[in-house]
Amino acid sequence: MQSKRQLGLYYEEKARLYLCEKGLVFLAKNSVSRLGEIDLIMQDDSCLVFIEVRYRKNELYGDAQSTITLVKQNKIIQAAYDWMQKQGIDIDIKEFRFDVFAVTGENYHWIKNAFSC
Repeated sequence: MQSKRQLGLYYEEKARLYLCEKGLVFLAKNSVSRLGEIDLIMQDDSCLVFIEVRYRKNELYGDAQSTITLVKQNKIIQAAYDWMQKQGIDIDIKEFRFDVFAVTGENYHWIKNAFSC
């Protein structure tokens, strides 16, 4: 039996590989700040992409993407701003978006622009 952390890392790696196959370029993973955590940071052409990976074993209590609350979205947004500031990225110039990679059972769902700031 895998721990929740091991399971999370497993699906984050699955998401990373899938998104790389779709043409995104991997930049970082598990970026943690006092403001929150970002599972994956990738680049899609000139756009930075901050990706939240969610997993649900089944739909008994809803699908994976439904678990991303407004509070969680705000934490991801704040963590993304913090990461860009630490990288010296000008937020007013750089294009970026927030995606979700949701796994419910064996079904994968990549949601581009899942939420915005």
